[in-house]
Amino acid sequence: MQQKQISAKYKIIRSLVKLFSPKFRVEGYENLPKEAAIIVGNHSQMLGPIASELYYPRKGVTWCAGEMMDKKTVPAYAFQDFWSHKPKYTHPFYRLLSRIIAPVSQLIFTNARCIGVYHDTRILSTFKETVSALQDGQDVVIFPEHNLPQNNILYEFQDKFIDVAKLFYRRTGKRLSFVPLYIAPRLKTMYFCPPIEFDPEAPIEEERLRICRYLCDTITKKAVSLPGTPLCPTATSADVTGRRINDKTHPRVRLLYSRCLNCTCGIRNHVCIRRHCP
Repeated sequence: MQQKQISAKYKIIRSLVKLFSPKFRVEGYENLPKEAAIIVGNHSQMLGPIASELYYPRKGVTWCAGEMMDKKTVPAYAFQDFWSHKPKYTHPFYRLLSRIIAPVSQLIFTNARCIGVYHDTRILSTFKETVSALQDGQDVVIFPEHNLPQNNILYEFQDKFIDVAKLFYRRTGKRLSFVPLYIAPRLKTMYFCPPIEFDPEAPIEEERLRICRYLCDTITKKAVSLPGTPLCPTATSADVTGRRINDKTHPRVRLLYSRCLNCTCGIRNHVCIRRHCP
């Protein structure tokens, strides 16, 4: 991949973020494969992408929302994703704020080590750029959570990113590894867990399910094994936008947590590590 010129303004912003944000250390470095891999982690609001940009221990790039890379599309995307759940009387303020941050967002995401992700035909260019980065020896960090709770640690993973491994195998004949990453904000640590390898002989639908299940289970097990992790499902859960969802009013959360009460996952205090408890 061609090396891009980094803006001086971005370097200043990056230095300020590094100065005032938590400093993350790395554990489990030995779990990273020798060859480039896809690293899959919990978003942890903005701390996941910040840790990936500032403290990732090898050459790497991070998937980001493509709309945040263009000042023309930032306002609509930022408002919808970050602030649309706010009380309606505050919407004019947040729409204005979305427009104000647009040029800053474009500056940051076009200079950071990012690959833009889209939910239309442009996803093909995302996949091609991702495979090129992997062939160049760069890891690709992905935060695939969206706004449905998986358990009290993670939100459900969007699974189409697994398809990158299929394209990578076609191009190189090599099997791609996926490495679970748990970002622990309280401990200020990035935990890399043992990887799982893509099987090109299996149907892609089965591989999406198998790999995502392993990634979710491994990240959750790592989280609950650490001090300071809440082990019991709580009354509320925050989605990726920071919105609080009350389990008494949200049927998806209520169903999830009611399943956890009789969970047989083997984790104490009824922490469900699978989407469907027995």
